[in-house]
Amino acid sequence: MNKYVKRYCIDAMSGMAQGLFASLLIGTIIKTLGQQLLRLSVNPVFQFLVDAGNFATDAHVVGAAMAVGIGFAMNAPALVLFSLVAVGSAANVTGGAGGPLAVLIIAIVAAEVGNLVSKKTKVDIIVTPAVTILVGALLTVLTAKYIGIAASSVGKFLVWTTKLHPFWMGILISVVVGIALTLPISSAAICAAFGLTGLAGGAAVAGCCAQMVGFAVLSFKENRWGGILSQGLGTSMLQMPNIIKNPKTWLPAILTSAITGPLATCLFKLEMNGAAVSSGMGTCGLVGQIGVITGWFDPSATAITHGATAITPGFMEWFGLILISFVLPAALCYGFGVLFRKIGWIKDGDLQL
Repeated sequence: MNKYVKRYCIDAMSGMAQGLFASLLIGTIIKTLGQQLLRLSVNPVFQFLVDAGNFATDAHVVGAAMAVGIGFAMNAPALVLFSLVAVGSAANVTGGAGGPLAVLIIAIVAAEVGNLVSKKTKVDIIVTPAVTILVGALLTVLTAKYIGIAASSVGKFLVWTTKLHPFWMGILISVVVGIALTLPISSAAICAAFGLTGLAGGAAVAGCCAQMVGFAVLSFKENRWGGILSQGLGTSMLQMPNIIKNPKTWLPAILTSAITGPLATCLFKLEMNGAAVSSGMGTCGLVGQIGVITGWFDPSATAITHGATAITPGFMEWFGLILISFVLPAALCYGFGVLFRKIGWIKDGDLQL
C-alpha cells in the first residue's frame, strides 16, 4: 500500500506539478512581463515575450507537459513517456477547467497499461505507443469531461464558500494547504487540480508561506542562513524527519497559518488569481507571490471563470502581500518558537536539518 501511495499520490503528483511549472506557470510569468513592458513601449522583443508565453500556456501544451511529468516521475519507458504527450493534451483540453485532475488520473492509468506491454513484443515501437495512446484516448472520451466538471465544481465551491465565510474558510484552507506543502505530497498539484484561486487561493498562499518562512525562522538557531534559503525559498518538506521525531515542532507553523489565513481573506482581501498552481507554492522561488502579482494584471482563465478581473494594485495590495508572505510568518512563528522552547516542547537540535 505504501508503495502505491508513494507512486500515485507523491511521485505522480509531484511530476504533474513540475509539468505545470515548466509550461503554464513560467509561460504566465513571461507573458505577463511582456504585456506590462508593452504598456511602456511597443517593441518586437516585448511582443515576442507575449507570444512565447502564449505558446507555453496553450491548453494542449500544458496537458502534454503535465502528462510527461507524471510519466517521468513514474519511471515510464521512453515510448510510454513520449506517447503521454498526446494523452495529456487530450485529457487537459477535454477536462476543461478541471483538466489537471483529469490529466493526473488518465495519465497514470495510460502509463501503467503502457508499462504492461512495453518491450513485450518484437514490434514494441508500434505496440507500446498504440496501446498507451488508445487507452488514454478511450479514458479521455469516457471520463475526462466528468472528472473536469467534478474538480471544477469542488474548486468553485471552495472559492464561493471562502467569499461567504472568509474567516473560517481562511483558517481551514490556510492550515490544510500549508500542511500539504510540508507533507511529502504536492500542495501545488492539489491547488491546480481544483483550480484554487481568488480569496481561497490567497488563503492557500498564506498557509504555504507560514510553513516555509515559519520553519526557516523557527530553525534559524540550528540551521542559520543555509536554513533560511533552503526552507524559505526551497521547501519546508525538509523538516518532515524532525516533525516525525517531535510533532510539536510543527505547531508554531500551523498556528501561524491559522492566523495569517483569515488575515489574508478578511483584512487584506488577498486574492491569488494567477495560475492556480501558484496557490500551493508559497515562497518557493517566490512563485506564490509572482502568481498573486500576475493575477492582478492578467487573471488566469480559471480565475476569470470564478469572477476575477484585472486590477491596478494599490498600497494595500502590495502591503498585504508583503505582510502575509514574509513579515507575519516570520514574526509569529518566531514568537511561538520562543514560547515552545521555553516550556520545553521544542529543544535545541530538534529542528536541525
